Amino acid sequence: MRSMSKATACGPVQQLREQLARGDITPRAAVEEALSRANSNASHNVYLALDADKVREDADTLPRRFPPVDRPPLYGVPVSIKDCFDLAGFPTTLGSHYYADRNSAAREDSAVAARLRSHGAIIIGKTHMHPLAYGITGENPDYGDCVQPKDARRLTGGSSSGAAASVQEQSAVAAIGTDTGGSVRVPAALCGLAGYRASVELAQSSGLWRGGVHLAPTFDTLGWLFQDLRDAPLLAEALFGLHMPDETRMRVRVGCVSDEFLHDCDAQVLAGFAEWKEKLATSGATIIPADTGYWDEAPEIYSAITAYEAAAIHGAKTGGGFSHFPAVIAERLAWGASISASEIAQFRARHARFGERADAQLREFDFFIAPCAALHELAVGANHTASRAAILRYTTPMSLVGAPVVTLPTTAGAGVQLICRCNSDSVLLSYAKALGTRLA
Repeated sequence: MRSMSKATACGPVQQLREQLARGDITPRAAVEEALSRANSNASHNVYLALDADKVREDADTLPRRFPPVDRPPLYGVPVSIKDCFDLAGFPTTLGSHYYADRNSAAREDSAVAARLRSHGAIIIGKTHMHPLAYGITGENPDYGDCVQPKDARRLTGGSSSGAAASVQEQSAVAAIGTDTGGSVRVPAALCGLAGYRASVELAQSSGLWRGGVHLAPTFDTLGWLFQDLRDAPLLAEALFGLHMPDETRMRVRVGCVSDEFLHDCDAQVLAGFAEWKEKLATSGATIIPADTGYWDEAPEIYSAITAYEAAAIHGAKTGGGFSHFPAVIAERLAWGASISASEIAQFRARHARFGERADAQLREFDFFIAPCAALHELAVGANHTASRAAILRYTTPMSLVGAPVVTLPTTAGAGVQLICRCNSDSVLLSYAKALGTRLA
């Protein structure tokens, strides 16, 4: 888990794998280093559940589980998992005291946790999240707001808040998050990290939602938060079993949102977007502005369908009442419960039309880019009602499409979405790795 040299030809995950393979570091040493950094943010709440003794035990048994001749891709790699997935021995809280008090400890691992362990990963703990995964800031009245380990004045973003914080503080080399309306992309962007949200269809067909709690199944998907684009294919292969193309073209056509669409972006976001357009062009891409004015319809469609589906999920668990949850979330759930069958049918029809148009646009290019949000930071203690709208305008279009996205990091916290057609995850990840290699 040591910091990488810019000259290193691989990312931190691959680098750690090589150190473990050579015997330069043991799994126990790797987790001791991880545990020494856990919960180092000012709010001390990166993890909602962590059993250090169990983590050490897992590390000590790893060499016996996996002989040297046949060690899997994540052998000895410390990772974290979002607290909407079961982890044996812990209750799944969804970032809510209501569920923490009512859910008993899970008897078995979720499919995601089991997959990680089968590939040799050591799960450090279950991470902080925006309650119910229903928010984009990382604010949580039950467990405290999640602030960035490197800057206590800034929130991590959400809902995969602790996932981002765990990678930033390096208690995990990579972290499992979920993304419905931007919950991997946004915390990755705000925390200066890389992120990968899988195609919705890929996540749904993988079986990895077993033992996980949805927010809105129409849009929910899984993904990783991590440090370096060069590790993207390795992490995706381990989670989904994807196979990457042998070669990656760099002379590609990249569509981008027009300057007119960026009217609400702050200066750092505009600078970060311009920086990545230049990097892509230098790497051989042709950047082509596209008309994305119709994207402004996406937040309304997304919000209604998400509220409707989330209300059904949590209404069934609570007997129909939502007062147990933070007021702003309870209001969204109550609104969702009030949407009639005819109204939701209209929203789903609009969703289908939007998806067809956006998918057709993506097919005109090899890739597409857009900012992750109109803002580069979420200040601690500020009113973020308007922030949510400034983010969802940029993230929900691809949520409606179900497309795979990689967050291209910037140091200012103004990450960029690198987008590809649905179910073209391998092509996207290979290109992201190639970019990371060229720019290292």
